Amino acid sequence: QVQLVESGGGAVQAGGSLRLSCAASGRTSSSYTMSWFRQAPGKEREFVGAIRGSGGTIYSSGSVKGRFTISRDNAKNTMALQMNSLKPEDTAVYYCAASLSTYYSSTAASRPDSYAYWGQGTQVTVSS
Repeated sequence: QVQLVESGGGAVQAGGSLRLSCAASGRTSSSYTMSWFRQAPGKEREFVGAIRGSGGTIYSSGSVKGRFTISRDNAKNTMALQMNSLKPEDTAVYYCAASLSTYYSSTAASRPDSYAYWGQGTQVTVSS
């Protein structure tokens, strides 16, 4: 089993920045694909981006591209999501997810059912 815990959420004004962290524990592995998803009220869970164990990244082709950056520290079993130029539409609960598989395509990486392990989520609220 792998346990994931997100932190770093909060309230920020539009144009600001936040850095989310995801700490993994348990049967961790540097080969896991780790990802960020988000879910706004009344909407489906949305893929933000993923990072392979090697550090290769896949980002959503949506509005986050160019503003959000994913990184990981395999030695510390952590992953981060740096969010810049935040917009009110970025308001959501952000979830960390991990998969034993390595994904090279956005099609596979963007599916919630590709991930066996999930964190509890952290709220991000962006005000205008």
